[in-house]
Amino acid sequence: MGSASHSQPNGVPAIPGAAIPRQGGDSSAVHGPAIRVEELFRHYRMGETVIRAVDGVSLAVRAGEFVALLGSSGSGKSSVLNLIAGLDRPTSGSVIVHERNLAQLSREELAQYRLHTVGMVFQSFNLIASMTVAENVELPMRFAEVERGRRASLAQEALTRVGLQARMNHRPSELSGGEQQRAALARALINRPQLLLADEPTGNLDSRTGTEIMNMVREFNQQLGMTVVMVTHERALAERYAARMIFLADGKVVSEETNAGTVAIPAGREQRQEQQ
Repeated sequence: MGSASHSQPNGVPAIPGAAIPRQGGDSSAVHGPAIRVEELFRHYRMGETVIRAVDGVSLAVRAGEFVALLGSSGSGKSSVLNLIAGLDRPTSGSVIVHERNLAQLSREELAQYRLHTVGMVFQSFNLIASMTVAENVELPMRFAEVERGRRASLAQEALTRVGLQARMNHRPSELSGGEQQRAALARALINRPQLLLADEPTGNLDSRTGTEIMNMVREFNQQLGMTVVMVTHERALAERYAARMIFLADGKVVSEETNAGTVAIPAGREQRQEQQ
């Protein structure tokens, strides 16, 4: 597959081939759960008070599935996402991603997991103000020790993918909120992660720009078979994009619903994409 970008019917550029080959991935994982969370607890102590941020959560996410975690502030949804991302360690229980138990990984192994397996998009964009957009997108490749000349071409390809080819040399402060989130998406996907974790990705955007961002996330899910877990408090957003909704309250899973109107990713889609 070439690197040229072709427009989809909804205006989102088509996704070219993988920017960087996946490392440590197992294509057979497409036949089973990408994520298994088993009896997960994350408790914090604040003085004499124990905060039960995650309190016995168990769930599974299939490879290529788009799942939304919903709940009010303090429900535990972002804490669960941080544990899946390897940004925090559980008090007890397991987070198993493609048959690797994150609780058993060393600090160095967790860093490699976050670099090669997970892409994250946050509500606050988290772009480095002193860097250009292209330099921000290149940053994960610098950590992955990708050769400098290749980094530049791959960053250009990624930014073209999200419609920011004309803004590559701008600073984040010179971009709109939607453009900053597009840049954050390009950075999250530059190492071709197997999982895309999105924490309130439209929270700082107007409704039109938020729809553009979510259409891109859906394209990545459908074209690459990328597993997506999104945290949101907006049920309407989850119903429009996620195949399944998991509701949390007080650190526990309280219910789950399937969205009949969303399109599931056929098993093997990820393998077909990698062969193109």
